[in-house]
Amino acid sequence: MQSGVTVETKGKKIIVKTAKGELTFTLPNSGNADADAGTKRSLIANAITGLTTGFSKTLEIQGTGYKAMPKDKGLELSLGYSHPIQFNPPEGVTLEVKDNRLITVTGADKYLVGQAAANLRRLRPPDVYKGKGVRYQGEVIKLKPGKAAKTGTEA
Repeated sequence: MQSGVTVETKGKKIIVKTAKGELTFTLPNSGNADADAGTKRSLIANAITGLTTGFSKTLEIQGTGYKAMPKDKGLELSLGYSHPIQFNPPEGVTLEVKDNRLITVTGADKYLVGQAAANLRRLRPPDVYKGKGVRYQGEVIKLKPGKAAKTGTEA
């Protein structure tokens, strides 16, 4: 365990504290304690990692006219709809925009960071024909071929 980290247990509630903050979560309830050992270890390890180094996910926006701009604590996204979309992250998650097309989601809670990134991607998933939309950085989208052009020889 890293220095400066304290882990307290109160029944099924686990509290992980560092100088940066505190994360609290409840362990899953199951009849077999041995089966939950790996899950519990992973949850505690993720809380410690989140409070010491943090978690982040980067999304990229692709498409003509698609962009993201910081607004208040959230984002205002232009994703090809007739209106801009407001996105406010959950408490404990911060959003950073670079070049109006790269969004970095950071926070201490691995679940909240992943869920906020998934919610952003869901606003305009990548199109399978042109590839435009919101995707995770490095995500490869296999594009489908469009309609075949007619040659004009068919009767």
